[in-house]
Amino acid sequence: MQNGSGPEPAETGPEPAETGPELGETRPELAETGPELAETGPGLAEIYGSLRASLEAIMLVADEPVSEVLIAQVLERPRAEVAEALRELADSYTAEQRGFDLREVAGGWRFYTREECAAVVERFVSDGQEVRLTQAALETLAVVAYRQPVSRARVSAVRGVNCDGVIRTLVLRGLVEETGTDAETGAILFATTGYFLERLGLPGLDDLPELAPFLPEHLEDESDPSHEPAQ
Repeated sequence: MQNGSGPEPAETGPEPAETGPELGETRPELAETGPELAETGPGLAEIYGSLRASLEAIMLVADEPVSEVLIAQVLERPRAEVAEALRELADSYTAEQRGFDLREVAGGWRFYTREECAAVVERFVSDGQEVRLTQAALETLAVVAYRQPVSRARVSAVRGVNCDGVIRTLVLRGLVEETGTDAETGAILFATTGYFLERLGLPGLDDLPELAPFLPEHLEDESDPSHEPAQ
C-alpha cells in the first residue's frame, strides 16, 4: 500500500506545469496583433506620403481658392512645406505646358485653365451659359475696386449717374459687399470681395492694373433699363 501510494502524488506534479505553456501560448497571440496594427501605418503613409498627389486632389475638388493654412491643417504638414510644394507644383505645370495652371489668388490656391487655351475653352463653353455684366456694371465695379471703401453717393458722383441698382446687382453677384459705414456721414461703404479677385485671377488689390490708361475722357450716362444685367 505504501509503495503503491508513493508515485501517485508525483503524477500530479506535471499537471500544474502544463498550465504554464497554456498561459505562454497566449503571448504569441498578443504578439501577433503587433504586425496587424503596424500594417495600418503604411496605409496612412501611402495616403499622405505623396504631398503632390494630396495637393492635386484637394485642388481638384476646391470650388474656391484654398489657403495654405487650411491645406497644412488638413495634411498635418508645416505651412512652409505646403507653400513650397504648391509653388513647385505650379512651376512644374508651366514647364510641362499643361492646359491648366495652379495660381495663388485671393489669399489661396486654385486651378485655372491656361491663358493660351482660352480660345479652345471659349468654343467649348456656349455663349448662353454665362451671364455677362453690362458696361454700366463694369464701370461701377471699377469705381468700387479703385476707390474702396466707397459709398453709393461717391460712386454715383464719379460716374455721373445713379448707381444704386447697379450696386445691388454687383452685391447679388458676390462681387461687391458692404464693409461698414462712413464715420462722418453714416453712409454704407462698399468694397470688392474675394470672389472679385478670384474672377480676375489676382492675388490681392495691390495687383490691380493702373487704371488711368484705360479711362475714357467722358463716361456716357445710361438709362435705368440698361442697368439691368444683359443675358
